[in-house]
Amino acid sequence: MSKYLIQGATGEWEVVIGLEVHAQVTSNAKLFSGASTEFGAEPNAQVSLIDAAMPGMLPVPNAECIRQAVRTGMAIEAQINKYSRFDRKNYFYADLPQGYQISQLYHPIVGEGQLVLDADEKGGILEEKVIGIERIHVEQDAGKLMHDQHPTMSYVDLNRCGVALMEIVSKPDMRSPAEAGAYVRKLRSILRYVGTCDGNMEEGSMRADVNVSVRKPGEEFGTRTETKNVNSVRFVMQVIEHEANRQVDLIEGGGTVVQETRLFDVASGTTRSMRSKEDAHDYRYFPDPDLLPVELEDDFLEECRASLPELPDAKRARYEIELGLTPYNARELTAEVETFARFETLLTEAAGTIGKPEAKLATPVANWALSVAPGVIKSIGDEASVEHATAARQAAILKMQDAGEISGGQAKEIFEIVLKTGREPDEIADSEGLKQVSDTGAIETAIDEILANNSDKVEEYRGGKDKLFGFFVGQTMKAMQGKANPAVVNQILKDKLG
Repeated sequence: MSKYLIQGATGEWEVVIGLEVHAQVTSNAKLFSGASTEFGAEPNAQVSLIDAAMPGMLPVPNAECIRQAVRTGMAIEAQINKYSRFDRKNYFYADLPQGYQISQLYHPIVGEGQLVLDADEKGGILEEKVIGIERIHVEQDAGKLMHDQHPTMSYVDLNRCGVALMEIVSKPDMRSPAEAGAYVRKLRSILRYVGTCDGNMEEGSMRADVNVSVRKPGEEFGTRTETKNVNSVRFVMQVIEHEANRQVDLIEGGGTVVQETRLFDVASGTTRSMRSKEDAHDYRYFPDPDLLPVELEDDFLEECRASLPELPDAKRARYEIELGLTPYNARELTAEVETFARFETLLTEAAGTIGKPEAKLATPVANWALSVAPGVIKSIGDEASVEHATAARQAAILKMQDAGEISGGQAKEIFEIVLKTGREPDEIADSEGLKQVSDTGAIETAIDEILANNSDKVEEYRGGKDKLFGFFVGQTMKAMQGKANPAVVNQILKDKLG
């Protein structure tokens, strides 16, 4: 991609970015207890004795959480470590009852992998780029401090305490806010395809720690800062933009960037210091004495690999090669799980309804799914009931359009009525007069009258004024009240004017 450089008083600066994404594992129970992980429960309603760190309570690993981490590693073509181990990371925090977090430092369950950023000129990525992933380790989440419930004190909600997280650590391979944004979007898409995390950043089930440093191009890495718990793609990009410029201004003003943890203020779009950044030795890591190492067998790994669905890159390539879709349409359709699911359901329904192969219908169905249908839904707003927009009803509209019975505009009108009323498309087309006229006799009569009334323009057209063809088409459509089949109109006009 084109270089993202910050212009400072002393020249250009390059930003170096690494992300640590914390993704909540999709499972019904927590990492080491049977407590529920459901979001939105009353505070402290989902806390087991293990989560509360009651004396004598022993953790037991949740096999499903291990399985989900392995499947995630396989989805990013990472090394899966058959041997992994849990460590204790010691630090005090008010919402961490144990006084330590069970994590994996020395022997993570997933080793090095990679994620490919797609070329997307609109998104600021001009060429494909590979971002290295250093590791994925599994760890407990902490609880949540609630500061806005009382003017002088904070409350602790331990519902989230002990929930399984995958910490997905990238290498410092990103060089712009656009690349970081594309990385988070792509990673979120993969996690949601695989079903290992719901990717809901607003609910906190996926959040990023953003590591930023600056340097003169080609020089050694500078000192990095880490901005914690950023919960949207837009905010990740804002953090990078602000923090990179702050560091450049600081260095050029004679100051020094210190390694520290910072917080992002959403209201002001700025970061502020929270605490000095600890090193690994400050946490006094040591193997957790209550947990045996995790040793994975070949049969388990084979089951994990067999359970993986078709992933975004493979699906996009298939859409382009087998269905003949444009790279843009293929990328848009495969970006989100819900989008491709709706498209594939509609494509299958349309092929059965119209009686044509899916490859022949993929482009019109894609255009309908990406542009036409969302446009109509947006235009009528609260009046739209998407439950009425079944695949069968949309396929019926596409069938009429494919047969030339309705125009694109009429298809939109019919779909709008479907959304508002739930009526069937065929009945709407008949009762509302929303069908094209393909009767050549009626169209020919209208054209003859138009040509007779505009003999001067006919002569001009035949004399070389080709642009007048559009005038005759417009007059014909006006005479037919917009219901004439455009293909029939064009052909008759060509015959008569030729």
